[in-house]
Amino acid sequence: MQRRKFLQNIGLSSLAIPLSSYATTSFYRNYESKDIIKPKALKVGDTIGIVSPASAIFETEPYQIAKESFEAMGLKVKFGEFVKNRYGHLAGTDKERAGELNAMFKDKSIDAIIALRGGSGSARILELLDYQAIKENPKIFIGYSDITALHLAIFEKTGLVTFHAPVAVSTWNTFSVSHLKAILFNKESPLLENPKSLGDNLTQIANRTRTITPGTGKGRLLGGNLSVLTGIMGSKYFPDDWNNKILYIEDVGEKVYAVDRMMTQLQLGGVFKQITGFIFGKCTECDPGGSGYGSLTLEEVLDHYIKPLDIPAFSGAMIGHIDDNSTIPNGIEAKIDASAGTIQLLEAAVI
Repeated sequence: MQRRKFLQNIGLSSLAIPLSSYATTSFYRNYESKDIIKPKALKVGDTIGIVSPASAIFETEPYQIAKESFEAMGLKVKFGEFVKNRYGHLAGTDKERAGELNAMFKDKSIDAIIALRGGSGSARILELLDYQAIKENPKIFIGYSDITALHLAIFEKTGLVTFHAPVAVSTWNTFSVSHLKAILFNKESPLLENPKSLGDNLTQIANRTRTITPGTGKGRLLGGNLSVLTGIMGSKYFPDDWNNKILYIEDVGEKVYAVDRMMTQLQLGGVFKQITGFIFGKCTECDPGGSGYGSLTLEEVLDHYIKPLDIPAFSGAMIGHIDDNSTIPNGIEAKIDASAGTIQLLEAAVI
């Protein structure tokens, strides 16, 4: 994910609980049993904390619009201590940004936490997070794009279910709000599928899915932004076990050859040979690029790495740097139908 491309896409139309409140279920591992921690569901009147663990926002209006959006959902809003700070392109120093997130998890008045935006810099604070405090105070944590680094690290270190979903300054339209409320407020296990609209056409043109390998498969959802995910590979914060996982990925502003390079990294790192399903969301503004001698298409890249796995796989899901952005719970068991291009959650993600 090129930061300059993310910056171009974060206009207002597209800007990307106490210990007794969690429940555990068995978690797939070859060599050990690890518990999944589900956070407490949201309800009207709860307080959501807004933090800035990555890049800064330099205008004042996005903060107000974010506040109004969550108030429209019936929530109270509390901004983090350093949410408006700046250190270069970052929203404060590493210590400030990590401290703000740690404080939000420890704050008993906060029921859920959402990142103000993505950008870059989340991986810089992984070593500064208090994972024990996060585990002892499990709460809904929301974000996408660069926030992928935090999702993966928190899941690996604590087992807490976190949510790949719009950031605070994203476009909170009917599609995104309905998905968020169904999963985080209503404790539902919905079928996630693309909008079906012909418009003025004889057949659907926008938001189509493409089957890479047909079939159905089950596993625990885990993934996020491709470039951020591969950027922490080899560290202790990258999940070390992908068995029985459905990997979902998305990206923005990457050339197809760069996507190919990152897919190679996942293959060489042994991730692909472990997963039971694969979902590619949207790759926004991912053009061919290259040296002038031609380029592989994105379809060719995905087919090259995924088809030989012979697992259910599809692309085009509503996951990514888009206005209609699904809420995807990391660590929750799901069933995918690659022919239909759907994701069926098999359990509630909150308690």
